[in-house]
Amino acid sequence: MRIARILSMAAVLLIITAGALPAGAEKAVDAKNDKAAVRRAVNGFYIALNAMFKGDVKPMKKVWSHAADVTYMGPDGEYLIGWEDTLKSWEQQASLKLGGRVKPDSFHYNIGEDIAVVHNFEHGKNYVDGKEWIVKIRATNVFRKENGEWKMIGHHVDLLPYLKKGK
Repeated sequence: MRIARILSMAAVLLIITAGALPAGAEKAVDAKNDKAAVRRAVNGFYIALNAMFKGDVKPMKKVWSHAADVTYMGPDGEYLIGWEDTLKSWEQQASLKLGGRVKPDSFHYNIGEDIAVVHNFEHGKNYVDGKEWIVKIRATNVFRKENGEWKMIGHHVDLLPYLKKGK
């Protein structure tokens, strides 16, 4: 009986020192936390996008990585590489004050250890020269974990005819 009690206590101590999770459980917990964190990052991007339609580019600066390898393929046909050019584009778009609102839906998440790819639709409307334009496009958003935070490193959407630059 005494040996059984000692073995039970040793097993408890072993579980406690091992983190109290079965093998592989840490990754499952991390994956669940990462999906929630990626969802927050996606939500932050769409909040920033809608703020940009009103002329405010500050939230966009917070959600994007400021790295030289980010890519932006916007609704006007641009293909930009690097934070400096991407920021200039967002600033130019903010100056248009397109108004309206875009809502994302139908999300599909692919989340890795440090990279997440999110596909979805964007639906809503903008205004150009007082005319209402419907937005109904596909989007691919790419995020990278930087210093424990998910930052956008890529955004690619379909063309919108009213913004196309003829590229």
